[in-house]
Amino acid sequence: MAEDRFTSRWGFILAALGAAIGTGNIWRFPREAAKYGGGAFIVAWIIALFLWSIPLLMTEFAIGRKTRKSVIGSFAEFLGEKYVWMGAWIVFVSTAINFYYSVVMGWTIRYFFLSASGGLYKGVNTSSLWYSFISTPYKVIAFHVIAVLLGWFVVRRGVSKGIELTNKILLPSLLFLITVAAIWSLTLPNAINGLKYMFIPRVHMFGNAEMWIHALAQSAWSCSAGMGMAITYAVYTKKREDVALNAFIVGFGNNSASLIAGVAVLCTLFGLSPTIADAYRGIEAGSSGLTFIHLAHLFSLMPVGALIAAIFFLSMSFAALTSLISGFEIAICSLMDAGFERKRAANYIALATLLFGLPSAISISVLENQDAVWSLGLLPSGLFISFIAIKYGASKFRSAFINTEDSDIFVGKWWDLIICLLLPAEFFIMFVWFMAEVVKTSPLTFATLVIQWGTVMFLLVRFRKKLYSIFYSRKEGKKK
Repeated sequence: MAEDRFTSRWGFILAALGAAIGTGNIWRFPREAAKYGGGAFIVAWIIALFLWSIPLLMTEFAIGRKTRKSVIGSFAEFLGEKYVWMGAWIVFVSTAINFYYSVVMGWTIRYFFLSASGGLYKGVNTSSLWYSFISTPYKVIAFHVIAVLLGWFVVRRGVSKGIELTNKILLPSLLFLITVAAIWSLTLPNAINGLKYMFIPRVHMFGNAEMWIHALAQSAWSCSAGMGMAITYAVYTKKREDVALNAFIVGFGNNSASLIAGVAVLCTLFGLSPTIADAYRGIEAGSSGLTFIHLAHLFSLMPVGALIAAIFFLSMSFAALTSLISGFEIAICSLMDAGFERKRAANYIALATLLFGLPSAISISVLENQDAVWSLGLLPSGLFISFIAIKYGASKFRSAFINTEDSDIFVGKWWDLIICLLLPAEFFIMFVWFMAEVVKTSPLTFATLVIQWGTVMFLLVRFRKKLYSIFYSRKEGKKK
């Protein structure tokens, strides 16, 4: 790989946190928590952090630090030609998420400018404003293009001057903005209702398969566990890095940001809604409806609503950009392993995101379908990453690559148990449970997921020899 690396551990941690802390924390988490039982969802989500996300992040950081290769190259090195397609699946899933994620980032940029320019004035019909925007394709596409260009500009500059520098500026700014928003939301008259709704468990939800699978998917998606981010960013670290400590910092940092954002969003919703019933309608409106209709409407009623709205949507834009560039880098790192120069690889990935993001920009139904299909795609991705450690020998892997002489935290046999037994069991039990429910309640969602997953997996397995040749067996030094 290239000489360009993170200049410090702090720069690496900020970049990894920036990748993890995205709109999923601000836009997706509050709505998922509200929809799936409040405190019940949060309990399941925290369990997923310890039994899925953190162990996977440890594994990924260790793999990337050991191989100094992209996700595909790492799978080729550890598992050989037969299983290289698993690494390609992970890269495809993260890239497919970026195709629609850039559209969401475009929405946040548009609403920041709308707020800052006084567009969310008192009396404005935010529902009409939102539907007018998303039903005007050229406007959505224009902001989609802006989002992609911003991400492209950062990754073309490289790791230290692009990704690291951007996260050093944006991540502290993001955390400051959402903390200010959360503190302000707690001063609202009925904020306590938002806290109750978010943190008091609705016990009956513990028997809901959909709640468990969405809590697991939210943890994986938000922490970037199974996405290949940790493998990719670890490639650019110095050799002396504490894998376990880094995984815990990213996991706890991400969950803390999610909880702060959840307080900000739900306390604002319940604090400013005329009645609790109105707040419930906001929750039922979905992630986009909650953010861009109901919260926007509530901001418009406030004396300093334009300022608060501008802060809120600016923080969302920052969060989206730091996550978007990590998605870009996962694919770029793979193309660099295949022999492409960084700038050319960045050009190709940005162009692909522009083109394949167009269906999601044109139709919100397509975007919601892609979100459902590929966010769940992170679950088999996590299983594939654990397979590297299982195939190598979990205890041997832990001793060689996690508990190194640079480690401040000793990882015990509990990690072996999670990686070898619990994590595969989590996947198969919850996935089968979830699919059984979806077949009955939403057969169309089930059909589209099976078709899209099946097509991609078939092609990757079919052309695994070619993948191995391109991403691992090429002659060193050959650049395209």
